[in-house]
Amino acid sequence: MGLKLIALFLFISATAFSQRTDNKLQKQIEGLIKGFNGDVGVYVHDLKHDKIVAINADTIFPTASIVKISILIGIMNKIQNHELDYHQRLTYTDSLYYSEGDDILSNFKDSSTIELSKVMMLMLTISDNCASLWLQGLAGGGTRINQILDSLGYKVTRVNSRTSGRENYRNVYGWGQTSPREIATVMKNIVFGKVLSDSSSGKMLRLLGRQYWDEEAISQIPPGIFVADKNGALDENRNEVVYVNSKNDPYIFSIFTKNNKDTTWNYNNEVWVLTRRLSALIWKYYNPKSNRKSKAIKK
Repeated sequence: MGLKLIALFLFISATAFSQRTDNKLQKQIEGLIKGFNGDVGVYVHDLKHDKIVAINADTIFPTASIVKISILIGIMNKIQNHELDYHQRLTYTDSLYYSEGDDILSNFKDSSTIELSKVMMLMLTISDNCASLWLQGLAGGGTRINQILDSLGYKVTRVNSRTSGRENYRNVYGWGQTSPREIATVMKNIVFGKVLSDSSSGKMLRLLGRQYWDEEAISQIPPGIFVADKNGALDENRNEVVYVNSKNDPYIFSIFTKNNKDTTWNYNNEVWVLTRRLSALIWKYYNPKSNRKSKAIKK
């Protein structure tokens, strides 16, 4: 009898899981990414109906700058525990210097001061790498951040850079790693107030809603819709995770790529074109009447 009950439970669980897949949207996205010159993973979660699309969603990808969500969680944990204050002033020194081009913080003069909140804004809004590394250190380093991520139930989302014992992972994945499904789950938990405290999640969501790099996924969402977003890009690796608070049907989606053949940095890069098309497809799928409304307003 026990074995029969277990078999029945497994059957019900498998059936329930399959029912959660949006097969129509899955086929459309599979058609969209077919022929992509590289490895791609996509995860979509319809928050209203609790349906998903998962394509290579559990494959581990380099995060590039999406690692900054992990660093954000580490810093917010310090703030929540009153080890840091959101508005405290910090002193920048030349020892913190790190630059990859257009970083703002690396242009500060030695002994300049700046609020912690503004360093966090720089890390997330413009993806300032000097700010990110400073915050990683203030959060207690990669090891401590990874311990927090593990305690929250995240199994593959990790910081690798400047983190003892993760040198081999860094050689493969760079600064950080995650999967399309798990980073989308992190975003979902932030949206629903389940990462650290409800107030900490709320603050993180607001910070993620201030994105300068808005020409890919965000560009396909009407400007009146609240969007929380983080993207990341390296030559052979372009990613984005997005929460779209559509009144009709709020959703989260992520797209991750690696081993990309197109390593250019122009607007028509293959991944960025794909990201815009994917974002447009998902928006129209959940908001089929939005185009009609837009035309009516223009008239």
